[in-house]
Amino acid sequence: MREATTSDATRPAPLILDADEVTSDPGLRARFAEEAHRILADLVSGGAALGWVEPPAADEVERLLDDVVAAARAGDGALRAAYADGRLVGLGYWLRYARPTHRPHADLEKLAVDAAAHGRGIGRALTSALIADAERAGIEVLTLDARGDNADALRLYRSLGFREYGRLPDFVAVGERRYDKVFCMLDFRGER
Repeated sequence: MREATTSDATRPAPLILDADEVTSDPGLRARFAEEAHRILADLVSGGAALGWVEPPAADEVERLLDDVVAAARAGDGALRAAYADGRLVGLGYWLRYARPTHRPHADLEKLAVDAAAHGRGIGRALTSALIADAERAGIEVLTLDARGDNADALRLYRSLGFREYGRLPDFVAVGERRYDKVFCMLDFRGER
């Protein structure tokens, strides 16, 4: 596996692969679900806002990834995986909305970066690749939602052109704690 290089000669940039690249390489394919599960479970254990209160089971993550890969192959989604030093350090995906009246649009549903790799630009690289995939797929509006206390993620999304379009106060329940649910969008229609 070859990694791209950055202007910082001390650390290579992550290699960002799409669904076909991950699943066509037998070595990567065999480890992908297991490594993704490790990242997601570790992040959720640490309190990350990824849609789970308890770490997901390995088979749940495997089914989710199978569904995302199938959607990507059908043109209804995109999956990106970031590799550094030969191991998975992040992943993200978007899916096209299923409702017929919403088919021109998609939702960036998950973006996760291994805690040990935070601060290395991996989230930005993954999100940028997913944005480019959405634009190539003809998506008109790419949406996402984030937990209101996830300031780093919200800052990243704003820096990449997303804008907040709504907020549900105290909507996300994690035990007794409540957080705002923040809705963001990137509208490609003005660029066409």
